[in-house]
Amino acid sequence: MIDIIGMVFIGVGIGFDIFGCIGLIRLPDVYNRLQAATKCVTLGTCSILFGTFLMAGGFTPTGFKALIAIVFLILASPVAAHAVSRGAHRAGIKLWDKSVVDSYAEDKEGEA
Repeated sequence: MIDIIGMVFIGVGIGFDIFGCIGLIRLPDVYNRLQAATKCVTLGTCSILFGTFLMAGGFTPTGFKALIAIVFLILASPVAAHAVSRGAHRAGIKLWDKSVVDSYAEDKEGEA
């Protein structure tokens, strides 16, 4: 039964990763693409790792490594995406023409 649940988590994770890859191709600018990539890493890869944890039999050495990787991804992925998007904005990379809000520009006005 645990193996079936693990396979479901792995299947859901693969689905998120596939949709994230499609988002990288289809979305219009670097900021939208970065959001798709961050979601697919956080949700997709963490689901795959949790399925691996379940299928490995719980707190075995393999399962423990999967849990450590999940914690690392949950902490590092959003921070890295924020750093890349802030760097892209400071480098002058424009938003998509139909973007509605530019929060970084509003924050930049408050810095001065």
